[in-house]
Amino acid sequence: MKLSTLSRKQEIYRTAAKLFKEKGYSAVTMRDLAAAVGIKAASLYNHITSKQQILSEIILDIATQFTQGIDAIASQETDTITKLKAVISQHITLTADNPYGMAALNNDWMHLEGKLDRYLDLRNRYEKKFRGIILEGKESGELKEVNTEILVYSILTTLRNLYLWIPKKAELKKDELIEGLCVTLLQGVER
Repeated sequence: MKLSTLSRKQEIYRTAAKLFKEKGYSAVTMRDLAAAVGIKAASLYNHITSKQQILSEIILDIATQFTQGIDAIASQETDTITKLKAVISQHITLTADNPYGMAALNNDWMHLEGKLDRYLDLRNRYEKKFRGIILEGKESGELKEVNTEILVYSILTTLRNLYLWIPKKAELKKDELIEGLCVTLLQGVER
């Protein structure tokens, strides 16, 4: 979605996410945000109630998308490799569509006030589903007998840090990145 087609509130959220990545959540003030959006600080409150609201909505929206996505992937009647490729594709797509939001999710989640438990619940549900897909693949013989926790950590660490890399690689097409990461992350564990 191009900036010109964004609502003012969406523009504020995207700008805030970018500022959070560049300066860190704690260092960004409402005045910084207002200046970056091109409105007066007082006018900002016509669209949002607080910096905390912005952070919460950014993080919880993305975490919910991930959790709903993996729920749908895990429930599919298909093989483990197809499920893992779908998880990788989901990460790449959500990151490419919103790298600054992903930065907030990864770097600023601990600043959530009053909604930290909700975020941690979503993250734990996601990781449990992901671990379940891997265990299912090991049990069915589709995946090699490797340490589950090492595999979970290795894949999720790579995927969670894509927000650092994707913006620098604009020449890569999303489909090429999905295919390349699927091969790279899964080749060593697929039977």
